[in-house]
Amino acid sequence: MSTVPEGIDPAVPSAARIYDYLLGGKDNFASDRAAAEKLLEITPNAREGVRANRRFLRRAVRFMAENGIRQFLDIGAGLPTQENVHQVAQKAAPDARTVYVDNDVIVLTHGRALLADDQRTIVVDGDLREPGTILDDPRVTKHLDFTRPVGVLLLAVLHFVPDDDLAERIVATLRDRLVPGSAVAISHLSFGDLDENTVRKGRELYTRTAAGSPTPRTHAQILRLFDGFELVEPGLTSTEDWRPEADEPRLPKMPGVDGYSAVGLLR
Repeated sequence: MSTVPEGIDPAVPSAARIYDYLLGGKDNFASDRAAAEKLLEITPNAREGVRANRRFLRRAVRFMAENGIRQFLDIGAGLPTQENVHQVAQKAAPDARTVYVDNDVIVLTHGRALLADDQRTIVVDGDLREPGTILDDPRVTKHLDFTRPVGVLLLAVLHFVPDDDLAERIVATLRDRLVPGSAVAISHLSFGDLDENTVRKGRELYTRTAAGSPTPRTHAQILRLFDGFELVEPGLTSTEDWRPEADEPRLPKMPGVDGYSAVGLLR
């Protein structure tokens, strides 16, 4: 990254920029790359995991668009990369509207620059832990009509909320503002085959980031996040196994963390 936005310390790694590096992006600093390489030492499948998560994003958005959803709210959107939510949605439905929400200055700067000429897509600053504030933001309510179905994306972000009750309340707050026909897509870290010591090392790696340490959850804990939604087949499953498409790579199992993903419909 050649320029540093005001207020950013390039010596402090960012969860969004670590993710960007693992995806093969260039919007990251040396501190992010060093942290990502350390993460790969601890969990060798981290790069495959983030790429699987990206493929899930594409499948989930296409599913929502094919089921009539034309509005998307992506909270914890991360840095722009190939096949963003708005691009996938607009391929299926050219009139689709998207709001990206993040609290990372670099994410906001790059997203707004990228989308300056796209009137159907906006980027706003917001905190996942305060979903009511996001839903009441005038920029969001002007862009999205909550009397019509909305597709909410919470991808690889709820594991940065360590408190189980708060994570469940976040999703419930969003759910309670949605109308029937809406949907939520969630992807979330699980423990995989890592022992407690390895999980601790991975969490410590993220303590310097603004996002804080991730909290992997069990299948049962993640399933509770979908309370009030009807899970789409095949339900809550490993991220790679949620409706994989024929042309997608199927990578061999590697040691490390795993993730669960699902899409829930509001009836």
